[in-house]
Amino acid sequence: MKKVFFLTMVLVGVVVQKSFAQDPEFTQFYANLLYLNPAFAGSEKCPRMSLNYRNQWPKLQSTYVTYSAAYDQYVDFLEGGVGLLVYDDVQGSGAINTASVSGIYSYSIPINRNFNIRGGFQATYMQKSLNWDYIFPDMIDPLYGPIFPTGENPSTYDFKRNIFDFSAGLIGFTSKHYFGISVSHLTQPMESWQSEQNPEAVLPRKLTIHYGTTIPIMASGFKRGELTISPNFLFQQQRDFQQFNYGLYLSRKSIVAGIWLRQNFKFHYDSFMMVVGYIQKKIKFAYSYDMTVSRLRNSTLGAHEISFGYVFNCPKKKSKFGAISCPSF
Repeated sequence: MKKVFFLTMVLVGVVVQKSFAQDPEFTQFYANLLYLNPAFAGSEKCPRMSLNYRNQWPKLQSTYVTYSAAYDQYVDFLEGGVGLLVYDDVQGSGAINTASVSGIYSYSIPINRNFNIRGGFQATYMQKSLNWDYIFPDMIDPLYGPIFPTGENPSTYDFKRNIFDFSAGLIGFTSKHYFGISVSHLTQPMESWQSEQNPEAVLPRKLTIHYGTTIPIMASGFKRGELTISPNFLFQQQRDFQQFNYGLYLSRKSIVAGIWLRQNFKFHYDSFMMVVGYIQKKIKFAYSYDMTVSRLRNSTLGAHEISFGYVFNCPKKKSKFGAISCPSF
């Protein structure tokens, strides 16, 4: 019954008057740069691709599973970067499925020899699908489980919603510092499942602010730059939901380890996140685990996330912008 309750809660937004949808999130923010901020498109001097997988709350049997794939590169004649981002988000073991594909363009503006700014724009096509063969709250008897017919009328629902969406972002960086801001869902598109549209059932704007720096650690037995520490923070707000993530990465040669803490502004701690990654030439790979520290800790088994990235070879050309020394994961 506990599992049925959690799965049923996924569909609460379907049967209430307002929608409080939130975007999927990834713990390895910098392993999914285009999802974090469209201004990162083309920030690497060579083409690159990334793959991401996240399984949240696995104890509830694939309640929230998200897949993401991205490709971006710098294009000389466009004087900017282009990118392609696709993701598929499965909620409630298939009760709700969201698939999207985005095209991205970014442009770099060198302010001086040490400081660069990049701006990015993203256009997205999204399809949300609702599986009606599901257990609604009014079907559940407290003692015998789901034995009643639902009072919901399927004729009042659209089982597929096609949505066009737009986002924008900005990043600034030096050789050691980097920061950015992005706004997703600029037009707040309608996403109501009901045929009679509710003007309040929109996909709310999401604000993301991120900052970090890289600090070389001078220690005996290590060459300069071989050992670094990178403090970071990331703030997100979507409608009334606010989230603050802060942590740091420690890098030594090919090994990267990171720890993060996630909380809201009411000081309710949600997760303690641990990341370990390996970088070798053009390839990077990482695993992270979110250990739930809220009251749900005994019911979810946290979240698992895997990322893979690859940078392709390309001719060495003089670039107008410098490299961004942001973390790999």
